[in-house]
Amino acid sequence: MKQILAAFIFFTRLPFWRIATVPNAYYSRVVVYWPLTGWLTAAVMAGVLYGAAFLWPIQVAAALAILARILLTGALHEDGLSDFLDGFGGGSSPKEILYIMKDSRTGSYGIIGLILHFLLQFAVLSSLPVWMSCMVVLCGDPFCKFAASMTINVLPYARTADQSKSGVVYHPMRPMELVFAAVTGVLPLLLFAPADYWIAALVPLLCSWLLIRWIKRRIGGYTGDCCGASFLICEGVFYLTLSALYWFG
Repeated sequence: MKQILAAFIFFTRLPFWRIATVPNAYYSRVVVYWPLTGWLTAAVMAGVLYGAAFLWPIQVAAALAILARILLTGALHEDGLSDFLDGFGGGSSPKEILYIMKDSRTGSYGIIGLILHFLLQFAVLSSLPVWMSCMVVLCGDPFCKFAASMTINVLPYARTADQSKSGVVYHPMRPMELVFAAVTGVLPLLLFAPADYWIAALVPLLCSWLLIRWIKRRIGGYTGDCCGASFLICEGVFYLTLSALYWFG
């Protein structure tokens, strides 16, 4: 139970830490429950989107939904995407990439990447019917966190524990932990998406595999920023795939 609590403390900004004190050792396995935390962040985002659509145009509702998740997570994953793009865009060697990724300053690659990320997310959510946008959110968040979580099972950590920005080095998943992550990631897709849309799940899995290969080639291992960036990139392609299936299906 404390491992689940650790995941919600780590991946959200809600005061779950008030429930119980969680030893630092539990945080090394929070990625197992990353898709489960997606149930909460997706539910909040979809709830805001659905409720706001009764009061304002879909464009306003989509913007408020995006803002709700940013506030809920403290822009944790967006920060990872920004650092990832700055490092991989501006660095030419593993050492230089890792140095840039750890730099608290945001460069042009990170800024442009975040702008494009939010534009794409807003464009897809505001272009679909409200029910479809809610479905995209409810399915995309947990499943793409599962897809991105495969990074820690395939690659070693690229830094030492004392060099980690968060002070946490994730442990690879055990077999039953992998099953748990898969179930919590896939279940929302099976529950909320019509069967015709299930094929969209292949795209973020492929995207995650390609990112893992690229990350391995560039720096030989992963960092927390790589995981956050992988999630948002996988989610972006998932949004695009479901949108394409809706408009051209």
